[in-house]
Amino acid sequence: MRKIVFLLGIILVTQNMLAQDLVVAKLRNETSRNIKKDNDTSKWNWKQGGLYNFNLSQSSLSNWAAGGDNFNMAISTYFNYFVFFKKPRQNWDNNVDVNLGFMKSTSIGGRKNDDRIDFLSKYGYQIDTTGMWYVSGLFNFRSQFFDGYSFSGNNATFTSSFLSPAYIILSAGLDFKPTNTFSIFFSPLTSRNTLVLNSKLSDQGKYGVTPGSKLIKETGTFITINYNNVIAPNITYKGRADLFSNYNDKPENINFYMTNFFSFKINKFFSASYSLDAIYDDKIRIFGPLKKSPGLQLKSIIGIGYLKNLDVKKKLIKAKL
Repeated sequence: MRKIVFLLGIILVTQNMLAQDLVVAKLRNETSRNIKKDNDTSKWNWKQGGLYNFNLSQSSLSNWAAGGDNFNMAISTYFNYFVFFKKPRQNWDNNVDVNLGFMKSTSIGGRKNDDRIDFLSKYGYQIDTTGMWYVSGLFNFRSQFFDGYSFSGNNATFTSSFLSPAYIILSAGLDFKPTNTFSIFFSPLTSRNTLVLNSKLSDQGKYGVTPGSKLIKETGTFITINYNNVIAPNITYKGRADLFSNYNDKPENINFYMTNFFSFKINKFFSASYSLDAIYDDKIRIFGPLKKSPGLQLKSIIGIGYLKNLDVKKKLIKAKL
């Protein structure tokens, strides 16, 4: 009986020692484990991606009784690239759009039908607890690459060129971003500069500049609305609308600029696309019999071609601000 009690005592002591060793080992592991920081404010979340679209159409006729051009070809391309930075209470959005188009036919020859470069950069600091309101600064540059002409019959009139015009906007205001796909930026204090660096165009006083001057400065209210989202299966929409009112010259005449781009995905590599641009600027007076009245400018392009979504990449980068 005493041997049995003695053996039970040894077993209990051994179990107690083993249990203590397990507890000590667990505590040692817990204290030596690396602590993961959920919110490292020294890092920015970096996201980049974009879209490339190329459309080509061509037609040719031979002994066609209904008539028409013997040869017609149109090429258009659209390129978009964005880089977004985000960290707690801060974000920085950068976006560039490039449109180029060219058409050629036996009756009118060759001419461009699309030409635009547009860069937008916006930095914001969160000022509320919902994460929707930001005090922000904005920079926007918009111009074109090649010479532009207006046509009346076979007569071509030189109307635009690189940096003629070019629009530069510097603005500070409030940015409302309820979602990652929609935002409204409002600024009561905006500087809008119009450049006309081509001497021939500036001497004619095009785009509102004083004849011979290459720059016009304006101060006013600026609003920009941006939306970019997949609105239906295989349908992507990217749109933007800008409104500007000049405090010092007819503030009731609001300048309006809007771009719309729809992409209808057919398969992995091909899609149909539709773009619609609208511009109204009281200082661009090239319409009417005497070409002295402003008017709404519209441009629409429909095409089927190659589509490439640039891969969206995300990573963390160290940044000390």
